[in-house]
Amino acid sequence: MTNTASSILNLLPDALGQLAKWQSRWHEYEIDETLQLPEDKARTVLTELVERLGDNYPFWHPSYAGQMLKPPHYIASIAYFIAQQINPNNHALDGGPATAKMEIEVVADMARMFGYETHLGHLTSSGTVANLEALWVARHLHPEKAVAFSTEAHYTHGRMCEVIGAKTVEIAVDGRGRMDLDDLRAKLKTGEIGTVVMTSGTTALGAIDPIDQALELRREFDFRIHVDGAYGGFFKLLGDANALGSEANAAFQAIAESDSVVVDPHKHGLQPYGCGSVLFRDPSVGRFYKHDSPYTYFTSNELHLGEISLECSRAGAAAAALWATLQCFPLAAESGLGAILRKTHGAALRWAKLIEESDKLQLVLPPQLDIVNFYAATASHKVSETSQITHRVFEALMHDAEHPIYLAKFNAKPGLLAEHKDLVWDEAMLTVFRSVLMRPEHLDYVPTLHERVLSKL
Repeated sequence: MTNTASSILNLLPDALGQLAKWQSRWHEYEIDETLQLPEDKARTVLTELVERLGDNYPFWHPSYAGQMLKPPHYIASIAYFIAQQINPNNHALDGGPATAKMEIEVVADMARMFGYETHLGHLTSSGTVANLEALWVARHLHPEKAVAFSTEAHYTHGRMCEVIGAKTVEIAVDGRGRMDLDDLRAKLKTGEIGTVVMTSGTTALGAIDPIDQALELRREFDFRIHVDGAYGGFFKLLGDANALGSEANAAFQAIAESDSVVVDPHKHGLQPYGCGSVLFRDPSVGRFYKHDSPYTYFTSNELHLGEISLECSRAGAAAAALWATLQCFPLAAESGLGAILRKTHGAALRWAKLIEESDKLQLVLPPQLDIVNFYAATASHKVSETSQITHRVFEALMHDAEHPIYLAKFNAKPGLLAEHKDLVWDEAMLTVFRSVLMRPEHLDYVPTLHERVLSKL
């Protein structure tokens, strides 16, 4: 643990003391005997817990450059823990007056980030639930029409459409993993599509669908645009600053005209699991949530978050954690979260350059965000041999006793490697390395990652 992290964590006892002072406003009482716990028992259990937690990968360390796993910032963890002592429920103002207000504030901040002049939205327990909610609203607006998404979109879109009973249409992708607009146009002509899901940062490649060009199609055809920015949504900050390249910048800026958008603060927003969010540009979609419950809350006449959410109970502590984090790391392009994302994006560009300069590795595609995909160059160029090397090196890196490195893998189909003319496709898919560089520390650590990979080839 760094000195900076340690100093922040040292603030926890003082914050808990302030909380205890607030709690002392109410008269004292004795904790029931059924809830009391001997200190030695608690110590034993916590010791065993920490031991068992040792069976984990070092997600906090830059040597972990595998999946989309990122520990929360210390300020978020502390804020969550403090709020959790009250355990507010943001389903209604009765359950969490303070954290409900915090949630409204942070959701408004994110709506402004995406360029929504008006909005309706809230936090969710995950991006999956957030996408479900957006598609649920879409189905209400186009009950007989299908939801379309690309073959590189997250697999849960298909599952969620099954849940809500919506038909689906898969759209092909181009050679860079983005939705193929020619295929989309052809399928829009059938008149059967009511909603198109555009992804700003696909899970495998970090590809950004051309949202701006989809807007042109929307002027010709009648359909909604939902943006799945669960992973890449916060890169809107860099898109506005023209830091991602013209195509990506245009796509991110076009989110302002989309009908709904999802982003997961528990990914690039430095939050603990689970904290997703969904935002609608048109607040009138709130009419679909209307319900009449005889046991609802009566302490306030204000619209409460439970009236615009499919979920009921939701952790108010999640809102407190995000609020505290955005006070420290605001949604700004040059500072706060923007400064962090500049480094993660820079890390991907730096590693891509090293790969391109190497005669032992091949870059699958230039990274658009902070995800890099690559594979080993072989004399035979056979896909089967290359995949075997990927599996072997992956295991060797992870189990290196002195200096382990953790990457991920991705099964790439021929269409994504169309420009790699030398590949001999003796198998249907090529297993490549996939590295998600989510930590700003990766910018300086990339040369180490690169050298460790080369050492195992």
